[in-house]
Amino acid sequence: METKTLPACPVETTLTLISDKWKVLIIRDLLPGTKRFGELKKSIGGVSQKVLTAQLRQMEESGLLTRKVYPEVPPRVEYTLTQLGCSLKPVLDAMQAWGEAYRNG
Repeated sequence: METKTLPACPVETTLTLISDKWKVLIIRDLLPGTKRFGELKKSIGGVSQKVLTAQLRQMEESGLLTRKVYPEVPPRVEYTLTQLGCSLKPVLDAMQAWGEAYRNG
């Protein structure tokens, strides 16, 4: 993603990169380490294959994750957060803490 296309507001920039709930859940599930497509689909739950594929492609274009294809039959594809993607951990930690506090009233 080019900087000149990003919004001036830093909060809006963050939301541009992780504005979809699926993207936040993908980051959550990749923070511990690399996962295959099927593992992500299973761990996230409720997301269609088409939507998950689209979200992963957008995140790869944004530089949040890398996609590695192994030349096997059937093909094996693994996804790993980049350093940029991992840098969102404090944001997700804050969202988790806020969500727990909200649930506990």
